Amino acid sequence: MSCGEPHETDCSEVLDHLYEYLDREMPDGDRTKFEQHFDECAPCLEKYGLEQAVKKLVKRCCGHDDVPTDLRSKVMGRIELIRSGQAVPEQPVVDPAAGRAASPVRARDDAGESAV
Repeated sequence: MSCGEPHETDCSEVLDHLYEYLDREMPDGDRTKFEQHFDECAPCLEKYGLEQAVKKLVKRCCGHDDVPTDLRSKVMGRIELIRSGQAVPEQPVVDPAAGRAASPVRARDDAGESAV
């Protein structure tokens, strides 16, 4: 996503680090750059607002559960692999007869063994 206008901080950088901004996990200098970008870029500001609303909804609905640190690390690691193109997100397989998602299909190697 980009508004097509040049910015000091590129839209892709802002979107790649949006959750760090939302979670206040970045240095103040970077936060200031992001705030300036949001002032200049309506599409990124809209994305920020949407992600902020989702975060508030999740907190309201699930905010009482503590997330284990290792789970957060695993999820963030998986997100980084997907963003870098080293992994593909798993897609649920829809069973048309049942009209619902079935278990994810696992990749198999040439010998028919599970590769995952």
